[in-house]
Amino acid sequence: MKFIAFLTLLSVYFPYNIAMRIDKFLNAVNITKRRSIAQDMLANRVVCINDVVVKPSKKVALGDTITINYLESVKKYKVVQIPTTKSTPKSLQAEYVKELS
Repeated sequence: MKFIAFLTLLSVYFPYNIAMRIDKFLNAVNITKRRSIAQDMLANRVVCINDVVVKPSKKVALGDTITINYLESVKKYKVVQIPTTKSTPKSLQAEYVKELS
């Protein structure tokens, strides 16, 4: 109970999100067009965080490396910032992720 009170207090004084679910993050920063596509990719085990295959509920944190294994290529992204809104403009994608490859 004290931990929940601490998290609530933390969110009041520290308004920025510390972490976000991977399926929501992929959609929010425009890596995928829809959250359902992100969930399908996660169900098919093509998304990794720090070289570990993850489920849709896995939280993304600052500094994490997201790897997406497409059929013919591999894309890697470094998490620079966690969005505070449900979606962001495509033009601002570089503020949230840095493409590594």
